[in-house]
Amino acid sequence: MRTILRSAPSARVGALLIFIGPLISWVAEFITAAAWQDPPFYNWVSHLGLTGPSQVAFQQVGNSPLGAVMDTGWVLYGVLLIVGVPLVVDVREGVGPILIVALSTIAGIGVSLVGIFQGSNANVANGLIAFHTFGAQGVMIAGNLMAVVVGVTGSRIGLSRGRTIASTALGIAGLVGFAVFMIDVFSGWMWNIGMFERSAIYPIMIGHVILGSGLIAARRETHPQVAAAAVQVAN
Repeated sequence: MRTILRSAPSARVGALLIFIGPLISWVAEFITAAAWQDPPFYNWVSHLGLTGPSQVAFQQVGNSPLGAVMDTGWVLYGVLLIVGVPLVVDVREGVGPILIVALSTIAGIGVSLVGIFQGSNANVANGLIAFHTFGAQGVMIAGNLMAVVVGVTGSRIGLSRGRTIASTALGIAGLVGFAVFMIDVFSGWMWNIGMFERSAIYPIMIGHVILGSGLIAARRETHPQVAAAAVQVAN
């Protein structure tokens, strides 16, 4: 089956960027959450990125002294995703790769917007919260759809059967999590909002780790085969 991956050396760099993006975001989240002050960290992921004084935003208290760390992690994650995927996936190879690049770009822009435009009361008042909301919902939808498309085209990417199934399952789980999260928000129930929010976000991040590491492994396996073929031709 024809591969949809680029063969240039830059593709290895792209795979690495896809892999480390979510790891950077997770490290930023853990550091920021560890610094969370009264009340304890328990709610919206976005509240970790609030850099101002303690405030009640979206019915929950936000008090994140290292909010800038979380915001930086999100922006870096988005940029690495936007840059990394096109370095690996060749859009000339059909609809599948075009969808992967398009969805990764939307997801990357989305998570970057979340880091740039905070979910603060000030941004609610000045209207900039629209960028935060668009970014958050954009990454949740596009990121999980990307995981499903990656799973469907896994054989053309060089992913193992296990990684292919995992990516598809994660995408579906994330989309279900997003639907439940939206119901929780718009119904006014607002129960355990942070858990449902993460149920839509973490599948995307895990999917990127699986994709990035799978691409790195696939390229390692391909290089010896190419070298062996070159030796046979020379002989």
